[in-house]
Amino acid sequence: MSGKLAGRVAIVVGGGQTEGETTGNGRAACLTYARHGAKVLVVDRDADSAEETAKLVREEGAEATAHQADITSEEDCRGIPEAALAAFGRIDILHNNVGIVPAGPTEQLTAEQWRAGFEVNLTGMWLTCKYVLPHLREQGSGAVVNISSMAGLMAGGEAIAYVTSKAAVNSMTRSLALEYAPHGVRVNCVAPGMVDTPMGVDRVVRATGAARDDVVTERAATIPMGHQGTSWDVANAALFLASDDAAFVTGVVLPVDGGSTLYGGPR
Repeated sequence: MSGKLAGRVAIVVGGGQTEGETTGNGRAACLTYARHGAKVLVVDRDADSAEETAKLVREEGAEATAHQADITSEEDCRGIPEAALAAFGRIDILHNNVGIVPAGPTEQLTAEQWRAGFEVNLTGMWLTCKYVLPHLREQGSGAVVNISSMAGLMAGGEAIAYVTSKAAVNSMTRSLALEYAPHGVRVNCVAPGMVDTPMGVDRVVRATGAARDDVVTERAATIPMGHQGTSWDVANAALFLASDDAAFVTGVVLPVDGGSTLYGGPR
């Protein structure tokens, strides 16, 4: 298969997806990378969901292998690059897509919720980087794409754990970019805004009981461009950062948000 990523191997952590009516960011990334020539290791804590994504990739004629891992387990994170090397013999791209949304202002949030947000959103991402980056450094090339959130660029007291952990992901991305630039490894970040995904919309529908169309309309009304993005918008931004089109780009936090961060805060 030819394309921007021909001959390369991508690890997509969080490549399955939660239940919903649309395609999630992780699954869209797997399919987009594969459509541009990459072989994909689909990593998810839900083995069935990872295998479903891998099957979709294979149905399009590309190579994919599913791998079960929980990024809150250091041992599981250590095994991710080993699985990629066993399946495909090399690693070129690490795409980190896992995240949770602990909701609530400071006085309502529990310490357990706060710690869980950082364990998944930040520490888990750091652990996957910790164990994959040595392989990229050794070969003198590679790209890491971390999926953050526009929330990490804004203030948001109603979801302080989520906002703060995503801001930390942005800072970690820049620090890793500086650390690994001399070794030919680029590290960048995509910060999605309001995107029509199972996590973005269907999670709200399940939590509130609201009609899906009403949730979509309410979210769209807050966006300067007047509509939500899709997981494919996020995946295409990640493709750019993972490919040679971004060969001189490292340490950036790229908003894919329809202009929402231009407001400087929630509306």
